Amino acid sequence: MLTPTANRDSRLALWLRVREYAVPASMIETATARRHAGDWAGACAAAGIDVDFNLRSLARSHGRDLADRIRADLRHLAPDLLRWHMPRVAPDGLLRPGLTLTLARYAAAPHGSAPPVHLVARTPPAWADGGQRISLALWDGSRSQAGVAAGDPRRRARPDRRFRLDLHRHMWDARRTDELRARSGADLPPCDGPPGPDPGLADTLPPGHACAVGRWADETAIVLLAEGRTTGCVTVRLGAGRRLVLALDPGGVRDGDGLGTPALRIGAAPADGSAHALPVLPEAAVRLLPDLELLRAGSIEAGRLHPLVAEALAPGCAALPSRTAHPGGPRYVACRGSRHRIGLVDGVLTALDHDAAELRREELLVALSGTPLPCLQAIDTAHRRPDCLTGVRERLDHGDITGALAVVEDLLGPGALLRPGPLRDALEAAARRRITYGLFRAGLAGPGPGRLPAPAHRSRNPRRGRRAA
Repeated sequence: MLTPTANRDSRLALWLRVREYAVPASMIETATARRHAGDWAGACAAAGIDVDFNLRSLARSHGRDLADRIRADLRHLAPDLLRWHMPRVAPDGLLRPGLTLTLARYAAAPHGSAPPVHLVARTPPAWADGGQRISLALWDGSRSQAGVAAGDPRRRARPDRRFRLDLHRHMWDARRTDELRARSGADLPPCDGPPGPDPGLADTLPPGHACAVGRWADETAIVLLAEGRTTGCVTVRLGAGRRLVLALDPGGVRDGDGLGTPALRIGAAPADGSAHALPVLPEAAVRLLPDLELLRAGSIEAGRLHPLVAEALAPGCAALPSRTAHPGGPRYVACRGSRHRIGLVDGVLTALDHDAAELRREELLVALSGTPLPCLQAIDTAHRRPDCLTGVRERLDHGDITGALAVVEDLLGPGALLRPGPLRDALEAAARRRITYGLFRAGLAGPGPGRLPAPAHRSRNPRRGRRAA
């Protein structure tokens, strides 16, 4: 049992880092304020989401009714909440790259033959994921792909059936966030067993799984209902090539009134090889909600969650104040048998207990390869390899440039000139990744004639590749 426990703890540790760095409190506050003011586009900008369509053009091409329906949903879109719930991959907990997922589907007019229009959220490919940006687009399946290369931002990839939020609007629609408690299974016991009469279902799940089996029957019914059916089979993807075919029995378990409640059993894969055509149980329904796992494990306080998530899972909890990386005031260094201070003076980290003439002599000594004062050594270390470097890198990887710079300025001062070292390298690498993303958005980088080639993507952890979180 040690290996499953270790894997589970590793997964929780990953999600704990994601919750700390991926959607900062400042982003949530700004996006929420703009959403409440009715500025949905400004809220998207605050949450790092680009909008790739124009509602006026949409009204001309698809009709005013559709444009009005999409506009109404956008006004209630909580883009920071969408980012909070977006699928992520290990080992860094970054957004799943190259993903297109459906947020809402809009059926054509009655008796119309046009396919439904999807409001989709897209993530860039891994080589262009600098800034961890998300884009909103429309997909109707009618756009020609001729002459459009893979990786081109104009390409409309088909929405992934495994990752879809049109059946989980509580994960992005501010009007329905109260549904999260029931849909996540927060009301069920933590060790709730597999639903239904099939005892073999438990044996098919991987050890140490984080599957929301207590909700599978109800979620399967929702998926089938969206397909216009009340019974049938769905595919459950468990990762690493493992799949289950589950059959819904609408009256599988009788209650005291003789009424049936949905139950699942392991179904047989179609003999004609058409299993790929079966509806897929969305990943949001397959796995336990990470926030619920963290709360039950005592790894996070409800006040640290997104306010809309906290209100659903722990009603009445108060948000905790934001934590700062470094407290204000000078720091102390043991220097020549005394306790000296280093702190900010005119926006620059300075040795406070040495006069200007002494500091100039020490700088000259350093230029001649001498050993500087311990105070100057501490300042140099803060510039090159600060204690907060890990937190800065996490923020940069998740696109929180503002938060990363705030940590650096709090440590070194806004007027500091960074010296060569890991800190400067991390900031420069983040800037290069943002430039690559800009080239991708402009269609100037990636596969295609006459474009800059896509850089080879390397994991930020060289010993591990990306996998589903």
